[in-house]
Amino acid sequence: QVQLVESGGGLVQAGGSLRLSCAASGRSFSDYTMGWFRQAPGKAREFVGAITKSGGTTYWADSVKGRFTISRDNAKNTVYLQMNSLKPEDTAVYYCAAKTGTVYYRVESQYNYWGQGTQVTVSS
Repeated sequence: QVQLVESGGGLVQAGGSLRLSCAASGRSFSDYTMGWFRQAPGKAREFVGAITKSGGTTYWADSVKGRFTISRDNAKNTVYLQMNSLKPEDTAVYYCAAKTGTVYYRVESQYNYWGQGTQVTVSS
């Protein structure tokens, strides 16, 4: 079992930045590929980005590529989502998730564990 807790959400103006954190507890954090997803009001949850177990490779949704970065600190059992140049359309609840496999990182159903989510609101 892995427990995930996100933090760092809030209200920010368009063009601003936020850094989300996701702290993990339970089984070895470094065994998991970590992903970030988001769900805007009235929309399905969508893939944002993912980072491999070692942190060596990241994957991105086209909508955030170049604006967001993911990093992880396996010693602290934490993964981060740095969000820059935020847009109103980035407004959503952001979730971190953990999966044991190394493929299908964009697929929500492939993730084994989920956090409770943190709200990000970007005002225009």
